[in-house]
Amino acid sequence: MYTQERTAMANLVVGGPVAVNSYDNAIVAALVENRPVMLVHAFNGGYLRPAELKEDSHDKGVKLATALDPATKEAEGHLWHITPAGFFGQRPLYFIESAAGQVSPKPSGAGAGAGGTDAGRGDDGAPKPKRRRITVHQEAPKSTADTVQVGLPDKVGDKWRGKNGAPEDTQLWVVTVTPWGGITFVPITHPDAILGFKDHTVAADSEVRLTYNWGGDFTGTVINTFYPRLPNEWSVPYHHVFT
Repeated sequence: MYTQERTAMANLVVGGPVAVNSYDNAIVAALVENRPVMLVHAFNGGYLRPAELKEDSHDKGVKLATALDPATKEAEGHLWHITPAGFFGQRPLYFIESAAGQVSPKPSGAGAGAGGTDAGRGDDGAPKPKRRRITVHQEAPKSTADTVQVGLPDKVGDKWRGKNGAPEDTQLWVVTVTPWGGITFVPITHPDAILGFKDHTVAADSEVRLTYNWGGDFTGTVINTFYPRLPNEWSVPYHHVFT
């Protein structure tokens, strides 16, 4: 059911038949303005963070943290960019990129960097920073191997690259807004799976995995829903925001 009566912004439909309503500033900021957000879990209020914050780490995964320690905050390990990345049919696709360990490009005229190519430029003409993205294992979710890593497309291992040769395939997500104001991430390589946790355990330091969407609908299950929160909203209890 469409809910487009609030503002013009509500006409933005993301991933399914639920429109984004402008009352949730964090969702709009994440998807439209590409502002960094915290991804707070619907079940226990923990937040996603890379297991390793360093920019040269490309073979480590993501975990759920329940305390925001100074080192993580300083490195921006609690923040993610949900970056537009084209379309799959009518559905917009996104990268989930960590703000931790991002590499600012060299100024114009200083060379294109180690990759040898310009990573692209933003609307203001400035080169975009290189950010590590959440990457899915080709054999997820049936494999018992690590099924999620945080790394640059040209740095992740072979099993984290697209089968058709495009490394980005394993890093593209459909972002679905749920009726209760959260978001669910669906990888395009495994459309019947959603971002969840190893052994379905939602606790401190739980490892992020792909899990089958046992809920069976476009919203996934409540336990695998995340609430985007702007950094200045961290002190607001997530379950009070939407009531």
